[in-house]
This record gives sequence, structure tokens and C-alpha cells, in this order.
Amino acid sequence: MKKLLVLLLTAVGIWFWWHEPDAEWRGLPAARAPIQSTVGLPGPFRHGDLTVTPLAHYEIKAVVLSRERYRHDPGAKLSPLDLALGWGPMSAAGVINELNVSQSGRWYHYSWRDAPPLDPDAIVAHSANTHCLPATPEIRRQLLAVKRHDIVTLKGLLVEVNGPDGYRWRSSLSRTDVRGGACEVMWITEVNRARAPSPDR
Repeated sequence: MKKLLVLLLTAVGIWFWWHEPDAEWRGLPAARAPIQSTVGLPGPFRHGDLTVTPLAHYEIKAVVLSRERYRHDPGAKLSPLDLALGWGPMSAAGVINELNVSQSGRWYHYSWRDAPPLDPDAIVAHSANTHCLPATPEIRRQLLAVKRHDIVTLKGLLVEVNGPDGYRWRSSLSRTDVRGGACEVMWITEVNRARAPSPDR
């Protein structure tokens, strides 16, 4: 019975994955590049048994390409959610609809069927997987309410986290890197979310 239930839930999940509604907005709802600065950066601070070292102030407005909830991996208590974010040309509905986007194991994956809807270098430079570290329980609640295709504005810090037994989690400081270490590790102090306007507005 349990095996049948697992198979049924898997089939339902696959169905919803392939039948998620397309993006329908016009234009670029998140046209601006992320803002990053080291001016007036605060010093390291403690979070439980971890030391959080700010690397840069960071603000981003982007379309949520995908979201992934984490509950059981080593970073889940600190970062319960990853958001794959797109801005500039990667916030265009026509581009997003031509990509298959997914997340797993703290990675962000994308693919296309016949040809990329955007130059691959532009996809890299205008999208990122962001490990979301909420600064407060209220920020955590707001982050967990974020859905695919929301337009989000996140403010906070890119950080390095160090803990016992050599634990280390360091944010990328570049929007063009790839592979291991390319994700943003963001201590989030403010969240704003909205749905993209429909084409008839």
C-alpha cells in the first residue's frame, strides 16, 4: 500500500511539473541587475553556534524561476528554501517558457528542447540559485510563502557562514560564475513579493 501511495504521489508530482502554467506577462518585470556593495559593511555576528561574516550588501528584484524547500540536509535549519531567480532578459515570459527549470541538492538546473531561447552566457549572467537564510521567523514565513513566477525583492547580505568541525558555506560574489560555489548565500532582512501583471493590464 505504501509503495502504491509513493508511486501515485510521484506521478501526480510529474504531472504538475509538466502542466505548470506558462508565464504570461509582457516586458521585463525585473529589468535591473542586482545591487551589490561593500560600503559600510557590518562585522561578523553570531547565529546560534555559527559565525556569519557579511561579504557584501545585496539587493535583488527578480522573477522566481523555481523554488525548492529543504528540510533534512545539513543547511536546512539555516536555509529552509532555495530560490532560482531570473532578472533582465531572464525575467521575460517568452524566455522562461522555453526553459525547463528545476532544483535539487542545492543546485539549480535548466535545459531547453531544441535551441536556447537566450545566449547561454546571458542565461548564466542573469539567473542564480540563492540559498535563502532568513534573519527572523517572520522573514522565514514570508520566504516560505513565495511561489514560482512571483516577482520578489530581497534585501540583505551575501555572507560566509562558519561553524563547528570546519563547517563553511560561502556565497559567490559574482553573477557569472558556474559550478560549485556559484550560488548566492544570502542573509535576508527584507522580502517583498508580488505576482507579475497579466497581459491585459
